[in-house]
Amino acid sequence: MRHNKKFNHLSRKKAHRDALLANMTISLIKYKRIFTTLAKAKALRVYAEPLINRAKNDTSENRRLVFSYLQNKEAVTELFREIAQKIAERNGGYTRILKTGNRLGDNAKTCFIELVDYNEALLAAKGEKKTRRTRRSRKSAPKAEAAAEAPAAEATAAE
Repeated sequence: MRHNKKFNHLSRKKAHRDALLANMTISLIKYKRIFTTLAKAKALRVYAEPLINRAKNDTSENRRLVFSYLQNKEAVTELFREIAQKIAERNGGYTRILKTGNRLGDNAKTCFIELVDYNEALLAAKGEKKTRRTRRSRKSAPKAEAAAEAPAAEATAAE
């Protein structure tokens, strides 16, 4: 029995799990989106979001702490330069997990995890205003408008 299980161990020892999550975090920072299994993505979110949050405050202490987890200079530099500027006003929730179905070989649930502010397609769709559609037919709409205009025209003619 494993009482007080706080996180998914991913069937790995601690050193292997830490290396896996560090490498996945480096890939997420580098490519902004990675495809993986759902269990790994959920574990990665718990691992990566506090590191991304540290990047908001660019001090040597925060850089050293993030580097101690990632061990990759390029990833730390990109995190503190480009990514920190994009997430400056965001209070949390820096990653998004979108499920993509099951893998063919072992039927594992797959997904991709991405940095929220780097999805150009979603940001472009957010900028567009959607037209509101109703279930009413288009034929009844002009009659209603014409009926509303007729009393208004009579009122101006009477004055």
